Amino acid sequence: MQYGNVPGIDKPISRIVQGAIMVSSKDVEGSFELLDAVFALGCNTIDTAHVYGQGDVERTVGQWVASRGNREKLVIIGKGAHHSQDRKRVTPFDITADIHDSLARFKFDYIDLYLLHRDDPSVPVGPIVEVLNEHHAAGRIHAFGGSNWSFERIEEANAYAAAHGLKPFVASSPNFSLADQLREPWEGCISISGPANARVREVYAASQMPLFTWSSLAGGFFSGRLRRDNLESFEEYLDKLAVYSYASEENFRRLDRAQELADEKGLTIPQIALSYVMSQPLNIFALVGSRTAAEFEANLTASEMRLSEAECAYLDLRAESR
Repeated sequence: MQYGNVPGIDKPISRIVQGAIMVSSKDVEGSFELLDAVFALGCNTIDTAHVYGQGDVERTVGQWVASRGNREKLVIIGKGAHHSQDRKRVTPFDITADIHDSLARFKFDYIDLYLLHRDDPSVPVGPIVEVLNEHHAAGRIHAFGGSNWSFERIEEANAYAAAHGLKPFVASSPNFSLADQLREPWEGCISISGPANARVREVYAASQMPLFTWSSLAGGFFSGRLRRDNLESFEEYLDKLAVYSYASEENFRRLDRAQELADEKGLTIPQIALSYVMSQPLNIFALVGSRTAAEFEANLTASEMRLSEAECAYLDLRAESR
């Protein structure tokens, strides 16, 4: 496992971050077994969110941590201020409520990295930066950033922080994969994938802001299930969403090339897709949703194999040969 650092967090952070959305009190034994396995493989960073399982995920992760006594060896990523069915919730009140909820569920004193799960660009950044600083000063969060925040909004927030002597956002968590989104899977999704976002990637490459990127497999497009000839056959919501968001001829060409490279290297398409993400000149920590130790080990192998620039350019269609 390779590790990196985030300003404000005094622990190394594994470059592969295990998502916890599948962790559940309905299967405590299986959940603990999975978390034990990824921890043994070197993953010390767990991604959670206030909305996952309506709080059950945070409670179950907290129970695992308490039973193993490993809190100081772990980096916990918490997320809050997700929109509800009724309203957008990116307000100081909701941020505060979600932080207190999460700490109570975890039974922790602090969250290592706190990400705002969504943005509401109609809300001024000043009060948001100020309330995050209040919780930082109280020790409830050690660092903070934005998930699905555009880099322009993060820059605006950090300009406000600099002008007022406050702590800035230190991390961003956008979507990033080999595939180019045809349509956003849900309103407000921020992606840095594809030719249209080349400038955004350049900005992040220059700043080296830590990026906790999600959906390396493009919502399952690089799982191997989707083909040109079976797009009308899917009934499950997530499969249909992958078709809606990613099923273009250009993305199928990327998939064909990923298959070609996987065959040459003795890897799988999902491994090539993750290796592509990790081979960029960006400060990336990839969020993965491994459901078994074997899946996590395959992700770990992919994360440590770097593709050449020529291979990356071939995969993402910038070049016709490698």
